[in-house]
Amino acid sequence: MEDRNSYSRNYSYSPLFYSPTKSKKRWFIKDGCGVFCAGITYGLVFYAIFVVSFILILPNIGKSTAYGLINGLIFGALAFLALASHFQSMTTDPGAVPKGNATKENIESLQLKPGQIVYKCAKCFSIKPERAHHCSVCKRCIRKMDHHCPWINNCVGEANQKYFVLFTLYIAAISLHALFMIVVHFIQCFDTQWHECSSFSPPATIILLITLTFESLLFFLFTLIMFCTQLHSMCYDETGIEQLKNEKHARNDSKWLNIKSVFGDKFSYNWFLPFSQPVMAKQDVYQYVV
Repeated sequence: MEDRNSYSRNYSYSPLFYSPTKSKKRWFIKDGCGVFCAGITYGLVFYAIFVVSFILILPNIGKSTAYGLINGLIFGALAFLALASHFQSMTTDPGAVPKGNATKENIESLQLKPGQIVYKCAKCFSIKPERAHHCSVCKRCIRKMDHHCPWINNCVGEANQKYFVLFTLYIAAISLHALFMIVVHFIQCFDTQWHECSSFSPPATIILLITLTFESLLFFLFTLIMFCTQLHSMCYDETGIEQLKNEKHARNDSKWLNIKSVFGDKFSYNWFLPFSQPVMAKQDVYQYVV
């Protein structure tokens, strides 16, 4: 529920709705379901690393050192980037509006024109900037909120969308790479003894590989769909909630500029690194950037 009075929403990116300083303190949501899902995510990734390392990589180094080393480095790098992207998605403030900022003094400081409207959240008592929505799990209004994802135990919003997109991309990549190595492994071991292809017993090896196959296939399809969904949202500058509620707002028609508003002003390798915070463009490039 929202309270309305005679003020405007033309204040969406006032400093009032951002943290006054860039604190090094990590953001973390204390939600039991989210913590469990995040733990499952890490467990499944480490399971994949274990099976790939001890069944698909190490036994093949003796047969083909180049194959084992190259695939080991590729998978290790992608897994590291996926876990780092997940950690950044989970521990980065997604764009929370400070609680209780809907005071008379703060509203007056916006210097809004008479007869216009301001939106106040009745749950967290904050002034809601344009495109912000209240999350019942985070218990905060989130700027440009797309959805709350239990797998990262956080909302996907204005400040962490880049990391979430990278997470879906790298999980899809390592899943596809694992499926490729599983197929190669079965082809190589088809005419040989199974004990020569793994340090584990044949039954254990088959169970581990079948489990990894289902995990990789499931996660590849799931994260690929999520990645495509996020890419569509970025290109058309429309969040998941706005699509569901059919909310309209002023949009930038340039798909490239919309993507740059998430990943950063200038295209570079930093776009693909979860450690690099996006550098936003100048005021005259985007309609909604300070």
